[in-house]
Amino acid sequence: MNKVVIKDKTFVPYIKYEELEKAFDKVAEQITADFKDSREIPILLCVLNGSVMFCAELMKRLEFPVEFSSVRLASYEGTTSTGVTRKVLGLTTAIKNRPVIVVEDIVDTGKTICDLYDLLMDAGAGQVKICTMLYKPEVYKRDLKLDYIGMAIDNGFIVGFGLDYDQLGRNLKDIFILEDTQNK
Repeated sequence: MNKVVIKDKTFVPYIKYEELEKAFDKVAEQITADFKDSREIPILLCVLNGSVMFCAELMKRLEFPVEFSSVRLASYEGTTSTGVTRKVLGLTTAIKNRPVIVVEDIVDTGKTICDLYDLLMDAGAGQVKICTMLYKPEVYKRDLKLDYIGMAIDNGFIVGFGLDYDQLGRNLKDIFILEDTQNK
């Protein structure tokens, strides 16, 4: 893995794809254990755009039927959170009384995931479980339980495997961290 330059920022290697795969296996095993005997078919809710790659990897590993849907929320501009969650594309699936497994790329401050949880509960979801590929415990100060966590990471700005900087870098197989934040 080499450095990558996206627009005006340089990113250095942080997490190899092989490490991500191990995390995907672990999370899929946990979700399968929880849902394989479920009477209701759960909805796997992909939070666009960032979690598309993670959601695809996860779906391949689940050993029970799932229904797929997506929602798009936005709270970032550049490398910082705006503090405001905007619903860009709403729910397209009826979730009333259904179990929903939210698949997120990363949870940091938790604002977006908490807003989405509230939206789903208000829409009548029977159960909402939160699954995230990456989690920043250093900045997450919310009471909402994260049910499935792929990997805990430091609080740096990252790109790759679905994560972006101004919509670029999502296609990188590995994850890279902003060069000036890697040792902070």
